[in-house]
Amino acid sequence: MNKTHQLERDALGNLIFIDAVGERHIGVYPVRAFPITAPSAGIGIMNQSGKEVCWFPDVALIPEAELTLIKEELAAREFIPVIERITQVSTFATPSIWDIETDRGPTRIRLKGEEDIRRIAGNTLLIADSNGLQFMIKDSTKLDKVSKKLLDRFR
Repeated sequence: MNKTHQLERDALGNLIFIDAVGERHIGVYPVRAFPITAPSAGIGIMNQSGKEVCWFPDVALIPEAELTLIKEELAAREFIPVIERITQVSTFATPSIWDIETDRGPTRIRLKGEEDIRRIAGNTLLIADSNGLQFMIKDSTKLDKVSKKLLDRFR
């Protein structure tokens, strides 16, 4: 971050970005350019209106103190559980109820349609449940045989 800029947290926990002319942007939030395929490629700092107030082309260019604040904020905003196993599906037609095991524990999701399974890059898949939550399969080729067989019925 340029020394003329500053990122801090106020007493209420809001991120504040102070730009080169001293203007305080309260309640800013970080957004990754490519959160799944290239998480360290670039991060924008957005104001409450969604306008970019700062751009970091590479996470490695962000000083450690500011990066800590950004990572804390991203952890709260980027909640994408990773599917490790698909243990059961209610039916091979949609809508379908899936019992899955994620990196955050077992859960059940409802798949509305096959279009809710999207290939992001390579073998990485994003699955949206009927509540709008996103779940990721980092590499579908590394799933166990049962999971692969169940997943293949929907793709």
